[in-house]
Amino acid sequence: MSTRFSRVLALFSAVALLTAGVALAATITVRSANNAKLGRIVVNSGGMTLYQNTREKNGVTRCSNSCARNWPPLLVTRSEKVKAGPGINASKFGKVKRPDSHYYQVTYYGKPLYRSFRDVKRGNVNGEGIGGIWFAIKTNGDLAMPSSTGTTTTTVTTSTNPYGY
Repeated sequence: MSTRFSRVLALFSAVALLTAGVALAATITVRSANNAKLGRIVVNSGGMTLYQNTREKNGVTRCSNSCARNWPPLLVTRSEKVKAGPGINASKFGKVKRPDSHYYQVTYYGKPLYRSFRDVKRGNVNGEGIGGIWFAIKTNGDLAMPSSTGTTTTTVTTSTNPYGY
C-alpha cells in the first residue's frame, strides 16, 4: 500500500469516527511553574495560572454559567486524559461533571481548577485573592498565598457575591 494511500485512509477513518459520534481520546497537560510571589504553582500547558474557589468542597463545582465566564473551568471530555508535567502529582488528578455542560472539570487534590479572565498572558496571577475565595493552587495542593516576608502586601476584599466578582 502506498504511503499516500495510507495517509488518506487514516484521515478518512478519523473523520468517519468523529462523524459517528466516537470521540478520539486526547490528552491535556498540567504542569508546575515557579512564581516569584507564590512559589511553585499549577499552570496549564500554555503557562496560564490555575485557581481554585475555596468555597467549593469535595469536588463539587459552584462556579457555573456567568461565574464560569469570568473563571473558565479547565474542561475535558469523558475520554480525555490529564497528563502530569514535571512537578505535578499525577495520582491527584480527577474529574467532576460540570453542572452547566456535558463536559468534565479537572480537579487536583479534589479541587476543581479554573483560569482567571484577568490573566491575559502566561505567568499572570491577577486572579489571586479575588473576593477572598480565589487562589492559585500550589503543586502540593495547598493554597498559593504570597509570603508574609518582604514588602509584598496583599489586600483581600470580601464580596457578597459567592464567586468573588
